Amino acid sequence: MTATRLHGHLSSDAVGLADTAWMPGTDPAERDNPSSGFIRRMRDLYPVEEEIDRALTRKMERRAGPAYQRVTIGMIDACLGAMLHDKGVREIHTRNHRWMTGGVSKIQLAFDLSWQDESGPRDERMVIRMDPSEGSNATSRQREFDVLAHVRGHLPVPEVFWVDPDGRWFPEPALVYAFAEGVAKPSRGNELKVSGIGTYFPPALRTPLAEQFISHLARLHSLAVDPARLASFTLPPLGTAESAVLQLNRAARIWDEDRFEDSPVIEVALSWLRENAPALDHCSINHGDYRSGNFLFDENAARITTWLDWERCFIGDRHRDLAWTTQLSVGNFSGRDGSFLVCGLVPFDEFVDRYSHASGLEVDRRRLDYYRILNAAQVYASVSASAGRVVRLGKTHQDIVLVHVQAVGAMVMDELRELLERAA
Repeated sequence: MTATRLHGHLSSDAVGLADTAWMPGTDPAERDNPSSGFIRRMRDLYPVEEEIDRALTRKMERRAGPAYQRVTIGMIDACLGAMLHDKGVREIHTRNHRWMTGGVSKIQLAFDLSWQDESGPRDERMVIRMDPSEGSNATSRQREFDVLAHVRGHLPVPEVFWVDPDGRWFPEPALVYAFAEGVAKPSRGNELKVSGIGTYFPPALRTPLAEQFISHLARLHSLAVDPARLASFTLPPLGTAESAVLQLNRAARIWDEDRFEDSPVIEVALSWLRENAPALDHCSINHGDYRSGNFLFDENAARITTWLDWERCFIGDRHRDLAWTTQLSVGNFSGRDGSFLVCGLVPFDEFVDRYSHASGLEVDRRRLDYYRILNAAQVYASVSASAGRVVRLGKTHQDIVLVHVQAVGAMVMDELRELLERAA
C-alpha cells in the first residue's frame, strides 16, 4: 500500500532507499550545476511526498541561476499589491515596513496593512515570509499555510491570510500571516547564542513555560487530522513503515543533492535506518522543528504567545517531533545538578512522563532512538551540506549565520556516532 500524493514508489517492506544510494561517478561540480539527468536520478532514488518533491526539484532546477540579489521594501510591497489585486482585495494601504531579524532560512518583512473585505474595513500588523534564492531548507509555503490554518484555535499560532506557493507574484514562494508579539529567548544570558541553540531559561521561567511547551506538543500530536484541509500533505497508512521511510528518503535526498564529500558515518546511518524503519501506530501532525527558538513568549507573563517556523511540518510518527525536541543541540545542562534539560526547560524523564499523561500517547523508547538517529543524520545534512553549498553559491542573505550554524555539524556527528554505537 502506498501513500497518496507520493513521488516515486515505496515497497511494502519499507525498502524506499535504493541499495546503491551513492553515485561515485558523479562529477562534484554537478551538484553546483545539476543536469536534468542528475535531478531525475535523485528523484528516482529517494521517493518523497509530492509536495516535498516539488520543493526539492525546484531547488535543484534553479540552483545554477543567479546568486542572491537584495530585494527592497518597494519591490516586496509592489509584489504584495499585485497579488492582493489579483485576489480581489481592495482599498489596500501598507505602512510601517521593517525588516525582521532571526531565523536562518527565510526573508521576513513586517508591515501594517489596511484593506476592505466583505465584513468591512480591516487593519492588521502582518509579516511576509519569503524564500531566498536558495535556503538551508527547501520547504513548502503551501504546507506551512495549510497547517497553520488547521491548528489555529488549538495552539497559539498566527492567523494566515494569503500564500504565493510558486512565486507567481513574489520573486520566490511567500506566505503572509499576522504579526505575533513576544521574544524568542530571555533578555539575559543568551546574548551571543543563535536563537534555539542551547538557550538558557532562568528558573523562574522554566516551570510555566515547560507546562505550556509540553501541553501544546501533546495537543498537536493528538489533534485529529483532516485530509481535506491538509491536501498538501501525505497521510501515511497505519501499520506500515512508510511514515519513517518518507522522512528517511527526504533526509537522504537532501544529503545526496547537497553534500561535498562522502561520509562513512552517514552511509552507515542511512543503511541502519532503512533496515530498522518502525511501523506507524498513530498519525500525528508533526511541527518538524518543535524547540526553543521557535516559540515566542511574553517574558513578564511567562506565557507562550505563538508557535512559528512550521516549514518542516508533516503527518506521521510523533516520535520524530519528540526526538527532535530532546536532541542535545537544542537543550542544555543547566539543571540543579547539572543534568540535561530538554530545550533548557525540563529534565528528560519528566518531559516524557508529562507528555504521555497530557497526550494519552505512549512514548516508545526504541522508536525515539530510531528518530534520534534519523534527526542527527538530517541535521548533519542540513548544516554541513545544504548550508555550506548555499553559502558557497551565494544564494542567501544569511550567509554569516549559516557559516556559524555549520559549527553544529561536529557536535551532531559525534552524537550520531554514539547513537549508532548504542544501536549496534
